[in-house]
Amino acid sequence: MTRLAILGSTKGTDMQAIIDAIAKKELDASIEIVISNKNNAYILERARKHNIEAIYISQKGKTREEFDQEAMKILDKKNIDLVLLIGYMRFLSKEFVSKWRGRVMNVHPSLLPAFAGGMDANVHEEVLKSGAKETGCTIHFVDEGADTGPIIAQKKCKIEPNETIESLKTKVQKLEGEAFIEAISKIALRRF
Repeated sequence: MTRLAILGSTKGTDMQAIIDAIAKKELDASIEIVISNKNNAYILERARKHNIEAIYISQKGKTREEFDQEAMKILDKKNIDLVLLIGYMRFLSKEFVSKWRGRVMNVHPSLLPAFAGGMDANVHEEVLKSGAKETGCTIHFVDEGADTGPIIAQKKCKIEPNETIESLKTKVQKLEGEAFIEAISKIALRRF
């Protein structure tokens, strides 16, 4: 069984897909901890509703390195195999990336390497402006760059002529949960 930790700053919609897959025994994993840098992030409430330990770490007055040190102590204590970044609105420190290399996955709402570096609605807006015929999501390992790590899984969808930022976000977000489940399964089979 793969022991997961989730770092998130938003709603945790993708986490729900993972919770559901675990409950249906489609994924041999357990979410051991959810950590957020936002005290009011719904991802914490979502975790608690599913009896998953949820911790808020304040970033106030802390450097990125100090914040990440605090998070890494928790991850070490929990004996985590894989860290998932789900709507996590922070860049990780070099020390965190180095220590957890090959064990931190991020979701990006485009088919990387296209539209790398952006976040959330901005990415969908850029995709629509580009005139692309398809988009999707990418699960990739985190490295020192912005959305530059090795790709683990991608899911695609067509862009309809009347697509809006919101409709595209909804469509892509549905794929993100599926892509995470596929990526976690791939990594589990490797048994790092």
